[in-house]
Amino acid sequence: MTAAVSTRPRPASARTDRARQRSRDGGWGLLPTIVLVLGAIYCLIPVVWVYLAASKTRGELFTTFTFAPGTGLFENLGSLFAYQGGQYLMWCVNSLIYSGVGSLLSVFVSAMAGYALAKYEFRGRSFLFLSILAGVLIPGIVLAVPQYLLLSEFNLVGTHWSVLLPSIISPFGIYLSRVYAMSAVPQETLEAARIDGAGEWRIFQQIVLPLMVPGMVTVFLLQFIGTWNNFLLPYIMLSDQDMYPLTVGLFTLLAKGSGTPALYSVAITGAAVSIIPLLALVLFLQRYWRLDLVSGGIKG
Repeated sequence: MTAAVSTRPRPASARTDRARQRSRDGGWGLLPTIVLVLGAIYCLIPVVWVYLAASKTRGELFTTFTFAPGTGLFENLGSLFAYQGGQYLMWCVNSLIYSGVGSLLSVFVSAMAGYALAKYEFRGRSFLFLSILAGVLIPGIVLAVPQYLLLSEFNLVGTHWSVLLPSIISPFGIYLSRVYAMSAVPQETLEAARIDGAGEWRIFQQIVLPLMVPGMVTVFLLQFIGTWNNFLLPYIMLSDQDMYPLTVGLFTLLAKGSGTPALYSVAITGAAVSIIPLLALVLFLQRYWRLDLVSGGIKG
């Protein structure tokens, strides 16, 4: 009876200890929140400026307060979509082709490669995986010139393929797919399917792909945003303005603005409009986009 009484929890004392701990850590507990808020403000200020600047006329752009809204939004939109007979819309279509088609192909290749590296035993697997990890560390600017020389040998420079083909292989996408396949695809399920007589392609198509959907959505989102914002590769590969994506098109538009100041407002409005598809895509796919950095895996 004495032992039972002595081991009985003391809720009042526990609450006092928790309150004392919170009072001790109160200042430090707010520090991460303050840092995150400041980081969010730092990232959002340029976006807010772009949308406010897009609403200003050419005169308001250089004479009014930076974060004051303007009165020329619809005029700027009209000038943007009427520029060169609707060339901005053509740039939008090109960006959708490069980002959408390239990301879909990249997701499929990454899923197959990641699944193979995670679930198959073959000679050289570790070396191949380490080579892919090394590819993650290589910046794109280093590979741009060799890719140009290689594609020029096949007469693909200046075509859509010169931008699509380099974006299909994504070392980071393969790495994420491998990590997700290791945790989301049970080995017992694969063995049961093989015992039932299913072939490897059927297993991958009907079992593995549905299990890897959250990870594939994450790879698609990262690849789409990366390709949409890519400037160097299409700038090197393409010479026809009608094949430019938005990044290169807006750059040329801004460069022309040095001689024609009226194009500054058009270029800023184009940049503001180009952000909308990315925001819509992130908001639509955010429920699938959960990257677990602590455990090293992706969970959907």
